[in-house]
Amino acid sequence: MELKTKYDVVVVGGGFAGVGAAIAAAREGKKVRLIEKYNALGGAAVYDLVNPFMRYWAWKDDNRKEKIMLSAGIFAEIVEKIKEMDGFRDPGCTHFNDEYLKFILNRMMLDAGVEILYQTSVVGVKMKGKKIEAVTVSNVSGTYDICADQFIDATGDANLAAFAGFPYKIGRESDGLCQPMTLCFRVANVDLEGTDYVSLKKEMNDLYKRLKEEGKITNPREDILMFRTIVDDIMHFNTTRVVKLDPTNAEDVTKAEIIAREQIFELYDILRENIPAFKNAMLISSGIQIGARESRMIIGEHMLTKEEMLAYTKFEDGIAACNYDIDIHSPDGSGTSHFYFPAGTYYTIPYGCLVPKDSENLLVAGRCISTTHEAQASIRIMPTVCTIGEAAGVAAAIACSDKVGVKQVDVKKLRDTLREKGAVVD
Repeated sequence: MELKTKYDVVVVGGGFAGVGAAIAAAREGKKVRLIEKYNALGGAAVYDLVNPFMRYWAWKDDNRKEKIMLSAGIFAEIVEKIKEMDGFRDPGCTHFNDEYLKFILNRMMLDAGVEILYQTSVVGVKMKGKKIEAVTVSNVSGTYDICADQFIDATGDANLAAFAGFPYKIGRESDGLCQPMTLCFRVANVDLEGTDYVSLKKEMNDLYKRLKEEGKITNPREDILMFRTIVDDIMHFNTTRVVKLDPTNAEDVTKAEIIAREQIFELYDILRENIPAFKNAMLISSGIQIGARESRMIIGEHMLTKEEMLAYTKFEDGIAACNYDIDIHSPDGSGTSHFYFPAGTYYTIPYGCLVPKDSENLLVAGRCISTTHEAQASIRIMPTVCTIGEAAGVAAAIACSDKVGVKQVDVKKLRDTLREKGAVVD
């Protein structure tokens, strides 16, 4: 198939990072193509059923009355549009309707002038030195190349960076193990009459822990993680746990999908047989793919560390802010560790984390930026990666306009542009 169009910017991946990147670049006047392997935008929120949004603000002080909004810009626009459609369950704007989200993101992309290409996988790259000249894609039309001046890898797994031969690491530094994979699922017709949500969770977890001690549960997770949804009688579970498998190995991912589905029915049967509220419950959905919290992380011009986070570092080239806790689900099995940032504190993410070592025209956005294992456990949430994506999109646009490589992007111009849009917190 002959290539007919060259783009200024090509974004690979339509999750929150990719959406932020594509919209931002298009709003800077660039011709943008976004390539997505499935049929909608939203990434983990719509394919892995990840919900709700984790906290994207810092409390100004311990009174918890005033917020410092850390994920603003395009993410704030998305939140407002969900609110306009009455798509949140809660006034805090965290539990959202993922079907509304798909619709909203379509409209935002088209309004910005982004050309979307669904049902398309990137299967290779054409390189000239350290510069990507084209990505090779495969879809119902065939296999062909798409060219651009700048590329943004928003795949979550750093697939494009890996195809291009840029260095990366996987998992924690000591042994390469990643945080567990999880297949989320939802159960309907849960009867809350006569009980409250907090009491129900306690009843479930007391039962779970007892059965786990008796050796009747195979899931290595230590408890049940359940959330309310936008529908009163539907509960959302983020509680399956598959450990010691590689999210970048297709055979391991296949095993993980099978193990996780066994865990779903193990818990579903236990709840129906033992918890009155679940007596008539019905399993209604699970993610179309298992969710990976962690996989490849590029080796970038800067690698963000836990120590920098704990020092609340504000980098001179900071392009996004975050204070989500360092939330590590044990790669070994049971246990989840947390470090919660105090009220009024946060750190920023430097632009150098988005730039693969020696890259000329590739930026990376999302959970696969250059961080340590511990640091990645904080930056990986959807609101934060959306702001990282927005920064990548603006940076790619500047690189196009100024005809420079991604390492030569004027960081002051980048930060000033983001600040004008309310998308960076100093």
